[in-house]
Parts: sequence; C-alpha cells; structure tokens
Amino acid sequence: MLTSEFTSYLAAAAGSKPLQAAIIIGGTFILEDAATLLAAMQVATGFLSLPLALGALYAGIVLGDLGLYGLGWLSAHHRWAQRFVPARRQDLGREWVSQRVIPIVLVSRFIPGLRLPTYTTMGFLHAPLQKFTTAAIGATLIWTSGLFFISMKLGLLMMVYLGAWRWAGLGVFCGMLIITGRLAARLYNNRTSQ
Repeated sequence: MLTSEFTSYLAAAAGSKPLQAAIIIGGTFILEDAATLLAAMQVATGFLSLPLALGALYAGIVLGDLGLYGLGWLSAHHRWAQRFVPARRQDLGREWVSQRVIPIVLVSRFIPGLRLPTYTTMGFLHAPLQKFTTAAIGATLIWTSGLFFISMKLGLLMMVYLGAWRWAGLGVFCGMLIITGRLAARLYNNRTSQ
C-alpha cells in the first residue's frame, strides 16, 4: 500500500533531511494531496520537522505544476498536436488564457482532477510563464498550507481517539476531500453554464 511505503521510507530516512525532502518531493509527483496528508501525519507524530515537510511539499508541487506546463509547451511544437488544434483556435485560446491565468490556476488548484488538463493546456497555448508560475506558487501556498494544517490537527485527534486505526481515518478523510472536490466542480460547472 502506498501510505505504508511512504511512511516507512520517511522513517528509514530519519537521519537524513535531504533524503526525507527527496521522498516527500517524489511523493508529490505520485499523489500530491496524499503526500501532503501523510507528511502532516508524520509531523503530528514528531517523526518529521514542520519546515522540512512544508518546504519539500511546496517545492515538489510547484515543480510538478511547472512540469505539466512544460509538457504542454513541448507538445505545441509537434505536428501531431498541432493537427488537433488549428492555428486560429490556438491564437484565440492563447488570447483568452493569457487574460485569465491567475483565476484559471486558482480554480484548477482547488478542484481535484483539473490540474493535469488545465496546466498542460496553458503550456500548449503558451500562457505567460511568469504569471503562471506566480499563480501556481500562490495557489500552492494557500491550498497546501490549509490542507497540511487541517491534516496535522486531524492527525493528532486521530492518534488520540483512533490509535492504530488512524490510517483508516486518514482514508475516510481523503475520500471526503475527493467527494467535496467533485461536488464543488459540479456546482461550479452548473453555475457557469447558466
């Protein structure tokens, strides 16, 4: 199971802060919200320092966001991708996106499942990189910090009240996050389509 592997890797790397940071950064490339939750639980139990956990989470998530943007940017230079989006549509999309970079990044950060298609599309349409990077950093600071501190407090409560069952509680919390994100996406789509 991914959660037990992540925590066992962190425990094995207890003497090496660079290795712990690398494990957290790698975890964000696999499942960033899960890495955030698990890192917060490790901070709550005292196995990981708060600055190291947050710094590694921020670095990994922003690097992943820039990587998605880069994949979109690279794909825009290949003929197979250009066939799907005619030049005129690319120009219209580029104009529309460049005026809305910050709100687009903020919305996609808070709704699960939107980051991959949104960030690669922004790269494909050559959205201003500086605006994108600034928005990605800001959205990451807000979302990750909030999720981290809620998870840390919840982790402490789960350790006290659930003991060995705290991982099941973490699973329920992850499920609630996914369901809440889906509901928020549905509400947002209903509101924008009216």
